[in-house]
Amino acid sequence: MNLYPLKFNPILKERLWGGTKLGDIFGKPIENDITGESWELSTVKGDISVVANGDLSGTSLQDLIDTNAEEVLGASVVSRFGKEFPILIKFIDAKQDLSIQLHPNDELAKKRHNSFGKTEMWYIMDADEGADLIVGFNKDVTKEEYQKSIEDDKLLDLLNYEKVKEGDTFFINTGKIHAIGAGVVLAEIQQTSDVTYRVFDFNRKDKEGNLRELHTEMALDAMDYTKKDDFKVAYDTTTDTVNEMVDCPYFKTNYIKLTKDLTQDISKRDSFTIFMCVSGAATVVNEFGEASIKKGETVLVSANSKSIELKSNGATLLEVTI
Repeated sequence: MNLYPLKFNPILKERLWGGTKLGDIFGKPIENDITGESWELSTVKGDISVVANGDLSGTSLQDLIDTNAEEVLGASVVSRFGKEFPILIKFIDAKQDLSIQLHPNDELAKKRHNSFGKTEMWYIMDADEGADLIVGFNKDVTKEEYQKSIEDDKLLDLLNYEKVKEGDTFFINTGKIHAIGAGVVLAEIQQTSDVTYRVFDFNRKDKEGNLRELHTEMALDAMDYTKKDDFKVAYDTTTDTVNEMVDCPYFKTNYIKLTKDLTQDISKRDSFTIFMCVSGAATVVNEFGEASIKKGETVLVSANSKSIELKSNGATLLEVTI
């Protein structure tokens, strides 16, 4: 099948904490001033990505997978995940603090929700001065201490805050309490799952005047109560080469900063490849065609591709595979 590099229509999500930067910075076609997320690649039920370029324009990602699973995903990916796209790709604009939350692991998510768990990573693309994230606890706590902090409205006293700037990268494993802070725009790579346990939401109300649902009890058995410094990702930024950022069972992410064209032999990869453009612009070429992307855009290269050429002078890309 002629699987040239595929771009998809963004799926825009209104969020209580969202803003306008997905439109202001990336040119996304937002329709309100509380747009919090742009889902770039998704097969989550009800939010399935649709091809935006070339002859396959208008075709859903799920239809492509259903009819050409190994060509699109790779045989090794199909053997693990069947005809499910195992990654969800997003850009996020947090005008306000997001709720404090965590995600269950695969075992618990399967038991409770018949879903995958949700391991994720964040790459900071833009941050207001003083912006921060919440990642983990600032000390080891017991379940009882945590519960008392919820009862006494003092959870924030137990949390670890990290100031952020462009290029900072964080790996959020399951069970880790976390939140994106106000003023942060980031790229998110995660397992395909929409299971989130919200534990504190700053007592905010939605547009109907209702408090959002909390998942206090479900979170108790899903949470890691220990203080860990395993979240900040250190990575090389050598230009014109592939620099490893994250290699976990659910996805692999590399950093590529281009000052000239770069060609990769991917004939033995046996996985699809995603490129998220986090600065500049580039053209992604395989043997079936090409697609141009700019900051805030994403392209999918099928697993049956033998090589990829990246044409650019100045783009920064996140490369994601399984």
